Amino acid sequence: MLKPLVLPLKSVRNPRDLGGYVGFDGRKIKARRLLRTGNIANISEADKQYLQAYGLNQIIDLRSPLEIKRNPDQEITGVKHYLLSISDEDNTNGGKKDLTRTFQRYREDQYAGFHMMCQRYHDHVAREHAQKTLHQILELLANNHEGATLYHCSEGKDRTGIVTIVLLYILGVDLETIRQDYLFSNPMLDSYRAKRDQRFAANGENLKFRANMRVLGSVSNSFFDTALITVKEKFGSLDDYLREQLGVTPDLRDALRELYLEKK
Repeated sequence: MLKPLVLPLKSVRNPRDLGGYVGFDGRKIKARRLLRTGNIANISEADKQYLQAYGLNQIIDLRSPLEIKRNPDQEITGVKHYLLSISDEDNTNGGKKDLTRTFQRYREDQYAGFHMMCQRYHDHVAREHAQKTLHQILELLANNHEGATLYHCSEGKDRTGIVTIVLLYILGVDLETIRQDYLFSNPMLDSYRAKRDQRFAANGENLKFRANMRVLGSVSNSFFDTALITVKEKFGSLDDYLREQLGVTPDLRDALRELYLEKK
């Protein structure tokens, strides 16, 4: 597999360019067109300037309305901003009562976070809200004829991962390469998870809680497979899912391939 193209951003987690992967008819995905990252709430001026010079002209924020309200992205001059939440629920369990209850469960059950993440991946492909949002994202991409689109969630791994799986599949990238690109979020977030774990340890959290939080800060073959299995069991093949649930017509598919794949 081609090594992912990592962007040299210092203030944004998990920044990557999808350029270089081989797609339909042996054509490579163009660089400087499709960027996946974590949130840009704390982006530095230097990183803003880098993205502007890189050709960025639109940002798609995949986070929930409450996440966006609490930690809004910074504006970047000359860049359009779209709020297209994959989930209409608060993905951070942000309510104080809910968070207290959830954290207690994490202290008692080592696998609570794992089961919650599997359910989340199920919902990201099965729920009508998510499906409509995925279609809107694809339409936005099909109408961005020049410049780069950056799409992101919080850490750039789960909701961003689902969008990337759908997009790479439409562009004709093989599933194993798609899987490896998805899993590459783990090394990209190693230092983030380590620092967070140190903070939890210093706060006296037990090993089960810390294990859960590592799961929540990681990607997994199991999460990827949950999405694929949900699609298979509920909707048939991935192609059926794209056509029937996401409304990907041959025209939309071909438009995306024409825009984002290099000429032969």
